[in-house]
Amino acid sequence: MVNTRRPRVLIIGGGFGGLFCARRLAGADVDVDVTLLDRAAGHLFQPLLYQCATGTLSIGHISRPLREEFARHRNVTTLLGEAVSLDPKLRQITALRPDETTFTLDYDVLVVAAGMQQSYFGKPHFAQWAPGMKTLDDALCIRQRLFTAFEIAETLPPGPERDSWLTFAVTGGGPTGVELAGQIREVATRTLANEFHSIEPEDARVLLFDGGDRVLKSFAPDLAAKATTTLRKLGVELHLGVHVTDVGRSGVTVTPKSGGPQEQYEARTVLWTAGVEAVPFAKHLSEVLDIPADRAGRLQVEPDLSVTGHPEIFVIGDLVGRDNLPGVAENAMQGGLHVAECIRRELVGKPRRKYRYRDLGSAAYISRGKALLQVGPIKLSGFVGWVAWGVLHIAFLTGVRNRVSTVATWLATIARAGRYHRAFMLGNDTAIEQRYTWSTGDQQAPPG
Repeated sequence: MVNTRRPRVLIIGGGFGGLFCARRLAGADVDVDVTLLDRAAGHLFQPLLYQCATGTLSIGHISRPLREEFARHRNVTTLLGEAVSLDPKLRQITALRPDETTFTLDYDVLVVAAGMQQSYFGKPHFAQWAPGMKTLDDALCIRQRLFTAFEIAETLPPGPERDSWLTFAVTGGGPTGVELAGQIREVATRTLANEFHSIEPEDARVLLFDGGDRVLKSFAPDLAAKATTTLRKLGVELHLGVHVTDVGRSGVTVTPKSGGPQEQYEARTVLWTAGVEAVPFAKHLSEVLDIPADRAGRLQVEPDLSVTGHPEIFVIGDLVGRDNLPGVAENAMQGGLHVAECIRRELVGKPRRKYRYRDLGSAAYISRGKALLQVGPIKLSGFVGWVAWGVLHIAFLTGVRNRVSTVATWLATIARAGRYHRAFMLGNDTAIEQRYTWSTGDQQAPPG
């Protein structure tokens, strides 16, 4: 009997890599059935998370439901779930539902685009006091902590306790840390400047800690120097060449890399952007498929991004551990398109091609009218860099409505000091509610 079943492509992760791969395989002209499994059921534009956290943009500006994205493409199915185990012999994935029950998915081709998570360098208890910046929950948590800190300070008399609530510590001098630090100072000096009676928000301290000798190490030295100058003019206090060795309720402890005594900084709001590591499913893949992984958990793959000995399994995006590929959105997008093209070529009997990454540059937003953009030999900063940054990010936003509403919001922000998405919730410990969470599933061992 002739098997007429269409090939089944299972994509794990709805980030840039998974989204672009699914888009390329969507439509009646591609003879495959695609299932896109994601733990949030939505695509998140991570590069703008900090703007959601600081009240400039709403959730809807930087995210879009995957079901809405693929509603017109009948060969694409989107599912909510988290991949927890793989059976390569059966070609089957076991996934976890938010209520902690499981289901299975079969595949002919597996594309792993699960991405990375925040790393606390072996000290996960830091997360209790220092949220990262990888998910919408992180952004909303930071928004809550940021604006609540000013509210609490308003109720306190002058003194050390009030000062600690008006001190914000950011760990990590990469783009996310620099962007967060700059935005917090802008909130303090511009957005909240005339809204309080007992405190002066512009007195808020923002401390930025990094182990290197300069911020934005992935940028050219002259651009990094301009970023340093801009941050200091904003009032951000830079502490370079130090490691954050402890985080607690009252603040952070840092240790100089060159030696010397530890220093304690009283800060009731600590934000962590210092590192990333592979998600638990990537570690499971490494063990099951015997794939070498680096210290951060990135997986070694073949030049076409497939797994050695398993040509039906691809790894894309931040999880790829070859050729020093950067953990940026552009690499994930290009990887997704490449794998989709490999699948399309094999459907018509053509060989796969090697993956070649094209560097589209780096960008960082510091404050209103101040941003950096580096594309090959082109280096832009200040207002010109800010405009170029905006054009670049808007071009990659998912969905036309997202682009239009985001542009409108940015224009309003330019014209006025207010941030229209500052609302936050404190929660209600007395309410009986069913809160769906992955916390238990993240900690449990894979079934089987």
